[in-house]
Amino acid sequence: MKSNFFLKSFFLLGLLTGLYCRGPVSMAQKQANPESKGHDIRFKINGYKDSSAIIAHYYGDNQYIPKDTAKFDSKGNLRFKGNKDLPEGVYLLVLPKNRYVEFLIGEQFQSMEFDSSDAISTMKIKEGKENQIFYDYQKLMASKSKEAGPLRQALNKTKNPDSVAALKTKLEQLDKEVKSFRDKLFAENPKSFAVKLFKTALDPDVPDAPVLSNGRKDSLFQFRFYKAHFFDNLDLTDDRMIRTPVFHNKIEQYVTKMTLQIPDSINTAADYILNRAKSKEIFKYVVWWVTNHYEKSQIMGMDAVFVHMAKNYYLNGKAFWVDSSTVTKIRDRAKILEPILIGKTAPNMYLTDSSGKLSPLYGFKSKCTVLYFWDPNCGHCQKETPKLHEYWEKNKQKGIGVYAVSIDRKPDDWKKFVREKGLKWTNVWDSQVVTDFKNVYDIYSTPVMYILDENKKILAKRIGVEQLPDFFDNYFRDKLGGAVRE
Repeated sequence: MKSNFFLKSFFLLGLLTGLYCRGPVSMAQKQANPESKGHDIRFKINGYKDSSAIIAHYYGDNQYIPKDTAKFDSKGNLRFKGNKDLPEGVYLLVLPKNRYVEFLIGEQFQSMEFDSSDAISTMKIKEGKENQIFYDYQKLMASKSKEAGPLRQALNKTKNPDSVAALKTKLEQLDKEVKSFRDKLFAENPKSFAVKLFKTALDPDVPDAPVLSNGRKDSLFQFRFYKAHFFDNLDLTDDRMIRTPVFHNKIEQYVTKMTLQIPDSINTAADYILNRAKSKEIFKYVVWWVTNHYEKSQIMGMDAVFVHMAKNYYLNGKAFWVDSSTVTKIRDRAKILEPILIGKTAPNMYLTDSSGKLSPLYGFKSKCTVLYFWDPNCGHCQKETPKLHEYWEKNKQKGIGVYAVSIDRKPDDWKKFVREKGLKWTNVWDSQVVTDFKNVYDIYSTPVMYILDENKKILAKRIGVEQLPDFFDNYFRDKLGGAVRE
C-alpha cells in the first residue's frame, strides 16, 4: 500500500494548526492537576488589543476549555499565569470571533509572537522548545504545500505525457524534501512530544502483498498488516495523547471502521486497545467511549458490547473512576440484558390465553416465533398490531407463528381489541401477575418484537413490522433453504 508522504503531512498541517474560524468551541470545564508547579504562557499577537482570549485543550473528541482567560493589553500582549501546572497536550488559543491558533503545552513557561493574518509563517517562538519543533514543521509544510499547489493544478489539467512526467518528478522531489526534513527532525528530537504527535498522525507503511501458492496476491494481506500495525505510532501509555486532535479519531477508526460491526469483533478490538492502554486517562476514556457509543447504537445486538464492557471493566473494579451508585446501575442494567442477548435462549413465560388456559412460551411450537409484547391501550400498538397480523396471515404457512403478549393487567380492553381486530394468533396475558416484563424482557415501552427460532433461541429483537419480510427472506434462505417471499 504505497502512499505519498507529502499528502499525509499536508493533511496533518490542516488538522493541527491555523488561524481560521472553525465554529464554536465547547465550554466544558476541567480542573487542572492539583500537584502543580504553576504555568506562565505569554503571547504577543499583532492585530489584537483590548479584547479577551481563552486557552483550551482537546480531550478525546472534544475541545475542552479550562478556567483560564486573559485580556490583551493595548500592545497585543496576552498572558496566562497560574499556580497550577496545565496538563500537557495540544492547546487552542481561542481568539475573538471563534478564531484560534493551536500550540503545545510541553513546558509550563513559554512565549510566542505572531501576526493575526498568518500564524504559521509569522510565528516566532521566544521560549518553549516543543512549540519551536511544532512550528518548524508547520512552516516547512506550509512552504512545500504552497509550491505543490500550482504543480498539482497543472497536473490535473495537462494530458501531455512529457508534461505529466515532469510535474510528477517535481512533486516527488518535494516529497523527498519533506521526508528528509521529517527524518532529520525526528532523529534529532526522539523524546519530543511534538515529534510523538506528528508520528501519531502517520499511517503505517504497508508493504506489497505477497504472492500465494496459487499465483495470486494475498488480497487481505495489506488490510491485516495495516490493522496489526495501526497503533505502532500511538503511544497508549502517554496521558498527553488524549489531549490531541488525533487520538480519538484513531480509536474510533479502529473500532468502528476497521472492525466488523458484530459484538464479538468489537469486544475483541476494545480489549486489544485496553490491554495496551497503560495510561489511566486513556484507559478511562476508551472504556467510557466504547461503552457509551454502543449503548446508544441503533444497530441490533450491540447491547452485547455493553454487557461485555460492564462485566470486564465496570463490575470487577477496573473502572476506578466510577462511584458505587453508578456501578450498581450498570450491574442492574447488565443483569437485565445478558439473558436476552441475541443467541441466548429466551426466558420462559407461563401465561394464559383469553379462556384462562395456561399457554407457556416453551409450549408454543413453530419454526420461528414472533414474540410480540403489546398493550391494547398503546396508540402505537393499535396501529402496528393489525399490520403484524396482516403479515402473519400471509406468511403463517411458512412456519411463522406469533405469541402475542399483552402486558396490560386488565383483560377487558385486551379481549375487546382481540375480538374487534380478529387477532387469530396465540393471544396471552399474565393473569397471575408473576412475570416482570420490564426486568425479564426489558419492556419499558410497547410494542416490542423478538424473533425466536424453533428452540426459542433469540434471532433478532426490537425490529419493526416493516423489517420482517427482509429478515425472514434471509433467515429461511440461509437456514432452511427456502425463500420466504411469495
